[in-house]
Amino acid sequence: MSPHVPLASAENGPAHSARRNELLRRAYEYVLTHGLTELSLRPLAAAIGSSPRVLLFLFDSKEGLVRAILARARAQEVELADQVRQEAGGDLVTVATAVWDWLSAPEHRPLLILWSESYARSLIAPEGPWARFAQETVDDWLALLAQAQPARRRNTRAGEAERTLVLAVLRGALLDLLATGDVTRTTAAVHRALAGVSLGRA
Repeated sequence: MSPHVPLASAENGPAHSARRNELLRRAYEYVLTHGLTELSLRPLAAAIGSSPRVLLFLFDSKEGLVRAILARARAQEVELADQVRQEAGGDLVTVATAVWDWLSAPEHRPLLILWSESYARSLIAPEGPWARFAQETVDDWLALLAQAQPARRRNTRAGEAERTLVLAVLRGALLDLLATGDVTRTTAAVHRALAGVSLGRA
């Protein structure tokens, strides 16, 4: 993002307050339902019990609010996915399989639609509040997957290529799933691709 917004920074800064945090939480929940593309401050403020003036005061600008929402979404996604990684244990393929189970669960669809919308917007409008969102989410996911690799492999070109391949499989299947809703077909494709990754390491 531009300026760069580190993970979990959405609730920090000079305007830090319980009211700001609460409005950010409500705004985030609103965006999960309505999306970010056509976000307008007036209906958003009315829906979350605030006013455009208060939101502009607390977040400096509409772009500041969008950046805070994106930072919150990014942090939540990584936190939840990392929890899945820790619970799954095992190697990269085992972790990737567990992550896919999480990605394909219907209850996570709103968060992942927001992620895909923001990812695309950061490529189309790189100077706006979406700037660097795509790059930073790639970095987040590669770092998460790296934790499932042995240190001796993690720090090699082969290890980097391996987790990049796994990320490409997960991301591609996720976009297909979001577009079609076909869990069975996309899950079968993910399992087949990950089996190939496992065989390639044998």
